[in-house]
Amino acid sequence: MRRLYTVLSYLLTPLLLVRLLWRSIRAPEYRRRITERFGWFKAPPDWGGLWIHAGSVGEVQAVLPLIRQLRDAHPRLPITVTTTTPTGSARVRERLGDQVFHVYLPYDLPIALRGFLRKIRPRILLMVETGIWPNLLHLCHENSVFTLLANARLSERSVHGYERFGRFARQTFGHIDLIAAQSPDDAARFARLGVPRDRIEVTGSITFDQPLQTSVAEQAEVLRRHWGGRPVWVAGSTHEGEDEQVLFAHQSVLARFPNALLVLVPRHPERFDPAVGLCRRDGLAVARRSSGDLPSDQTQVYLGDTMAELPVLLGAADVAFIGGSLVKSGGHNMLEAAAQGVPVCFGPHVFEFAAIGQTLLDRQAARQVADAAELAECVGDWFADAGRRAATGENGRRLIAQNRGALGRLASLIPLQRGASGGPPPQ
Repeated sequence: MRRLYTVLSYLLTPLLLVRLLWRSIRAPEYRRRITERFGWFKAPPDWGGLWIHAGSVGEVQAVLPLIRQLRDAHPRLPITVTTTTPTGSARVRERLGDQVFHVYLPYDLPIALRGFLRKIRPRILLMVETGIWPNLLHLCHENSVFTLLANARLSERSVHGYERFGRFARQTFGHIDLIAAQSPDDAARFARLGVPRDRIEVTGSITFDQPLQTSVAEQAEVLRRHWGGRPVWVAGSTHEGEDEQVLFAHQSVLARFPNALLVLVPRHPERFDPAVGLCRRDGLAVARRSSGDLPSDQTQVYLGDTMAELPVLLGAADVAFIGGSLVKSGGHNMLEAAAQGVPVCFGPHVFEFAAIGQTLLDRQAARQVADAAELAECVGDWFADAGRRAATGENGRRLIAQNRGALGRLASLIPLQRGASGGPPPQ
């Protein structure tokens, strides 16, 4: 079955390139460094050590504290970090610079992966959250690269998808040496796919361990003062098809609170310009953060079209809506807002963050809405009741404080004695 998968992967490679070029129309970074996706790049001077794969900006953000901890404890350990998206790549370079070696993850093609492994020669591969690539895992197993799936989560929907591939899925998951699951439910789902129980540890979510930088809180306070006393809500990490619903909800919010401000932060940079068009289509006065101007009293929508500022924007808001949840994208991390005491709401489609979402709901630190009408009602209710809003935010802050520690548990599972030096080049 893996051979058939490999043949199909080679046949579909031209379509992958077309997709990259198509995405590059709006985000030019997608057409740069394409050779890295085929394992062609200049090798670093050091080889061996630890390879960390964090697909996009969210996974990079989650694993940054672990990387810094490892760098402090093992300054001579070579660390390679791969991502799949330009935003993830930009975050690695911005936050880590030359402390690590960074390239894009090659496509799951044997010829590309073998070239990558010959140059990097890792002893340990740590994959953050998801990213099950059959050829990658097979070649790592073949070349004695220890594989650890960290902060691992697996939705019921994903389990059903993998189960359709039967033995092939079980063989692929069987190549993972250790899984650090976010919750007991995630652990049980991995076991259903054939992963032996002794290869699964429940460590919790390292997202709870994300440090809130003092500069973020200070910048959020300054921004809040500039916004004045008007009610403000942030819609963060929204997707195509969701911006329209958020703007519809904001129209209803404005009917109750005419001076309300929506801070709209699309997930992908290529959505920035279309979002401005949607605001103007709906007759909403919009200003862009990238212009350097602050919203005036007449501004109804403030577009967060700058990179890496979502934490600051969330911290300056009264209410946060986390996107990817009114459309079937699976949701995004809700804890970034909760950590700052901001009450959180999200839509029905949070299957990628089901455990975290349910925990927030159980602790009365969030509300789940079914559609744009309920979103408007939720935001309006919190605007109208400052005491209830503050209590919900404090519940979230307390929840995160009580659940810290996953980072340390994960770090203890990494067999660093294996990654302290290189080995023979992979075949």
